[in-house]
Amino acid sequence: QVQIAESGGGLVQPGGSLRLSCEASRFTLNYHAMGWFRQAPGKEREGVSCITRGGGSTYVADSVKGRFTITKDTSKNTVYLEMNGLRPEDTAVYYCAARRTILTTPLSCDALDYSFWGRGTEVTVSS
Repeated sequence: QVQIAESGGGLVQPGGSLRLSCEASRFTLNYHAMGWFRQAPGKEREGVSCITRGGGSTYVADSVKGRFTITKDTSKNTVYLEMNGLRPEDTAVYYCAARRTILTTPLSCDALDYSFWGRGTEVTVSS
């Protein structure tokens, strides 16, 4: 059974940084695109940043471009989301998700395309 576990969330002041981790179990990142999504209270879940199985292509939402970076470490089967310059509007529950793909599958950061989800980690940006 596929397992995804997020960690690294917490309370941070505006302008601060956090690094979220997403550890995958019982499947390999080499065959899955991975994505970070977030959902704020009263809002729909949105794609924040996604990466192809090979790591050669990434998507970053306009709202976080220049501040957030997605990376993966296949040796640790872990995906990271480095978040800098955090703003109050970044407050949300952040979810990691996986999508089984083939080499030619275009990168998608649409939550509907992702089948396997973690339980989320909460990020609060407040002074």
